[in-house]
Amino acid sequence: MARIPDAFIDDLLARTDIVEVVGSRVPLKRQGREYSARCPFHDERSPSFTVSPTKQFYHCFGCGAHGTAISFLMNYDRLEFLDAVEELAKRCGLEVPRDTQQRNQSGESRELYQALEASEKFFIQQLAGSTKARDYLDKRGVDAENRARFGIGYAPDGFNALKDALGTDERRLSLLDKTGMLSKSDSGRVYDKFRDRVMFPIHDRRGRVIAFGGRVLDKDDGPKYLNSPETALFHKGRELYGLWQVKQAHSKIPRLVVVEGYMDVVALFQFGVNTAVATLGTATTPDHAELLFRNSADVYFCFDGDRAGRGAAWKALESVLPRMRDGRQAFFLFLPDGEDPDSIVRKEGAAGFDARLAQAMPLSEFFYGELSKDVNLVGMEGKARLAERAKPMLAAIPDGAFRDLMQQRLTELTGVGQRVAAAPPAQATPSMRGRSGTPAPKRSLVRMAITLLVQKPSLAAEVEAPYLFAELQQPGIGLLTELIQLARSRPDITTGGILEHFAEEESGPALQKLAVAEILTDPKVWANEFVGAVKSLDLETLLQRETALNQKQKESGLASLTDQEKDELRGIQPAIRALRQEISRRGTES
Repeated sequence: MARIPDAFIDDLLARTDIVEVVGSRVPLKRQGREYSARCPFHDERSPSFTVSPTKQFYHCFGCGAHGTAISFLMNYDRLEFLDAVEELAKRCGLEVPRDTQQRNQSGESRELYQALEASEKFFIQQLAGSTKARDYLDKRGVDAENRARFGIGYAPDGFNALKDALGTDERRLSLLDKTGMLSKSDSGRVYDKFRDRVMFPIHDRRGRVIAFGGRVLDKDDGPKYLNSPETALFHKGRELYGLWQVKQAHSKIPRLVVVEGYMDVVALFQFGVNTAVATLGTATTPDHAELLFRNSADVYFCFDGDRAGRGAAWKALESVLPRMRDGRQAFFLFLPDGEDPDSIVRKEGAAGFDARLAQAMPLSEFFYGELSKDVNLVGMEGKARLAERAKPMLAAIPDGAFRDLMQQRLTELTGVGQRVAAAPPAQATPSMRGRSGTPAPKRSLVRMAITLLVQKPSLAAEVEAPYLFAELQQPGIGLLTELIQLARSRPDITTGGILEHFAEEESGPALQKLAVAEILTDPKVWANEFVGAVKSLDLETLLQRETALNQKQKESGLASLTDQEKDELRGIQPAIRALRQEISRRGTES
């Protein structure tokens, strides 16, 4: 993907009216300074989806979906990042910047896509002339409509059919090679990679062919399935076979069913189960998990019930668990011995397969069932073993109700983490409350500063480097420093832009919550509050440093201090007094 400058993205978002972008797809109703609607990313009866024109981002208080106009187009229209940027740029009359190298790369990419499209057409033509390939598909019950839907074709027997048809010059041969359609022997001979196989083109999220999978017609002719190698266009750990076809069948995908093979996907479609996708000869990766949940909140993993199937299911769980934000669900369906989705749907039809999905095992049940297999939960030792196994995996779950409930289940099974008597409720700060208007937990100075900065990034211009507070040993200081530096280096960045920047970081969920926290003070005094918070952190830093120097002197004597430390100690008290006076003055102005 071409690298687009951050400054262009910030400018694009600043020029884009997110209310117009969202409102053209979702009916919005004005509520004060913001707009609300029923969330388009999960089912709900009352509106919890909010669009803020001042912060230029959207947020759902129900499922947690949030982001900028770019991420809205990615999630709602299911566009890739670059496509979403180009869509918004077109609306604003801007041209997406790319340097010469990127333009050249884009030109070659087009040629690679064209070579793969030509290969797909060649294989489809060959299928029409191959009786044995058509007989195979007839035997498997794949009708003409379904063959066309998936672009199924046939690679002829022999070593040079595709090469001779499409590789008519050195340039075309090079393109076929770069797309993984050719192989080379030890002696240097170049020949077709796919031979005498039913061919399944693999499409990207824009419907372009990026690779192929080939299935043998006779069991003894090499591996059952052969996939294209990794190329500039194809990374098997990031793609799902059938996802493009699922998108064409649904404006909003109700669920996704993950199966193991191409023919499983095709057969399920043939019998009316048109939400199936498959990984491409690899275990479910984190990229797969993110792609699955980006398209549907409910994901079902369908595997064989044997040891290998359960192993594959566990790998899927490990990829899914860190992405189980509230509103998302994952289930595991294990099939009887000797059965696969293809055979099951032929015997039981779509209704029977749906009935099996309805009985699928929730992620939580599979998680604790697998971890408890060799554990005796009667004794304390077994309970301790289960707790130690579960804790690091539970820590990977994003903050929210699901994580709380998973932790609660661990407590029920082991007793670890039993609740102690509840502490008295904290007093609310005068300036911040939760969305419901009830008092929010007491905020630290760091959190107050971060909240103000996230909601109004231009406040970063109020403080100059070097930042004294950056030396303070306190949680959140590193994030505050990073936020100030980010906002100062990108003056046009919005709240939505900040959330996009930190979307994949550990701090992302916390920043998301702070972005929608209600600040009760007048926005006119936010700058004074922000600088006051920073100055108070500076004061804490000086007091912390003074304590450290005095402690060193007390333990080892004045001679243990360097000349620089002695000068620092002499000047620290005047600096503390000056800061206290400034903080006091700002307090009277707020």
